[in-house]
Amino acid sequence: MSTTCLNWIDNKYEPPIGGEYCDVTSPMTNEVVGKCAVSGAADVNKAVDCATAAFPSWSSLTMKARAAIMLKFHALVKRDTQKLAELIVLENGKNMVEAVADVAKGNETVEYACSLPQVAQGKNLTVSRGIDCRDTRRPLGVVASIVPFNFPFMVPMWTSPIALVLGNCVIVKPSEKVPLTMNAVCSLVVEAGFPPGVFQFVHGMADCCNAIIESPKISAVSFVGSSPIAKIVADKCRGLNKRVVALGGAKNHLVALPDADKEGTVRDVVASFAGASGQRCMAASVLLVVGENKEYDLISEVVERAKNLVLGTAAGELGPVIDASSKDKIIGYIEDSEKSGAEILLDGRNPATTPTASGNWLSPTIILHKSKSDKALHEEIFGPVLSIYKVNTWNEAIAIENGNAFGNAACIYTSKGGSADWFTSRFRAGMLGVNVGIPVPREPFAFGGLYGTLSKYGDGDITSEGAIEFFTTRIKITTRWPAPLSEEVGEEVGIGGDANDAANFNGKM
Repeated sequence: MSTTCLNWIDNKYEPPIGGEYCDVTSPMTNEVVGKCAVSGAADVNKAVDCATAAFPSWSSLTMKARAAIMLKFHALVKRDTQKLAELIVLENGKNMVEAVADVAKGNETVEYACSLPQVAQGKNLTVSRGIDCRDTRRPLGVVASIVPFNFPFMVPMWTSPIALVLGNCVIVKPSEKVPLTMNAVCSLVVEAGFPPGVFQFVHGMADCCNAIIESPKISAVSFVGSSPIAKIVADKCRGLNKRVVALGGAKNHLVALPDADKEGTVRDVVASFAGASGQRCMAASVLLVVGENKEYDLISEVVERAKNLVLGTAAGELGPVIDASSKDKIIGYIEDSEKSGAEILLDGRNPATTPTASGNWLSPTIILHKSKSDKALHEEIFGPVLSIYKVNTWNEAIAIENGNAFGNAACIYTSKGGSADWFTSRFRAGMLGVNVGIPVPREPFAFGGLYGTLSKYGDGDITSEGAIEFFTTRIKITTRWPAPLSEEVGEEVGIGGDANDAANFNGKM
């Protein structure tokens, strides 16, 4: 049954003003499973006006009152996890376990947002005699999140719950490739008790994104997607003096030392590069094998385990990539490596059997590179492809990892703490793992790559404490009350301040 995804504005479904829709196809079959509204500036402005009208009353609620609504939303998401996961499988192609994890990880951030009354308080300190300083957080107003296709539930929930409990009104622009999941969330918005205009969804493509960025009433924009688009979003927002955090792509390196645990490393490497069909910014992309292990051949073990993966959407199976253009791009990188002299240890370009005849299926591919200049070693592929390169020394491994243009994640596999410390102190990435190939920092730790790389543009991290800072303005208040009059002497008892506090200019000239 086909679903038409309309905009969700003022707690009701609204068709796009221009009347335009695009097809939503399932990557498992390439069949049309829905229609998605293609919105323009008029639709965005309508949602912004509703959010602007809702902001005064929403922000005037106590944080505890807003968190109570979010707690109800958390319970509703937990209740509907299976329904949401089935939509993720349909429109994104994840296997069912990955789809349930997508919902659960997103709901974990919802849970963190419910704790904000306990963790987002400001500071209060007597800074000199009779002088108190405190800070308080004010919501920005109307904020927006532009999200990608690869995690239809989790990534919208990275930002929205925190922004909402902090008192902002939120507009989400889901990916037009996977709108069905957020379309189902709309009914939960009402059931949880969010007032009209507080939590809205506007569907669309580039015109919709540009309207969000350019709206003078939207105070902040968060973005997750490819590096070229992240830079465009960040540059546009900066040009408008608008707060922005824009996360781009990744080229995550795994380094395996000879003393790495065999079973754990092999299992983790395969899950990291092939899980979610490699379509995640935390996926392993390059495995650097340092030296040789005399007891086992790590590369052969990784190939053997990956070879046994089955295509499909059941637990432990490898789902399709999102669309035909992504499939063609991935194959292009494999072909380019082959032409440059790399050895294709496992070729997933033409699976022997596929669950459906017309889906975007690719089996895992493992490439042993001979040249450090191969494009597959440097550019984001975003598919179930692992590039392997052998090195002789730790310094050679670090030089390769440090030399890549991205800075999202890196991991060291070793059984020695000193070795792990050596690498984690030298990796050039924002999120590091020790024997953890997908080092996603879970709450209360914030998610975000490294500044100065293609992985991150803008201000701060996108979750946890980073999101608290991003979605609020910190106001500092300094207070002095007149000292009481002494009944004994009938005069004011000083004006406060320490005699030797030269930095205290209160009441001084």
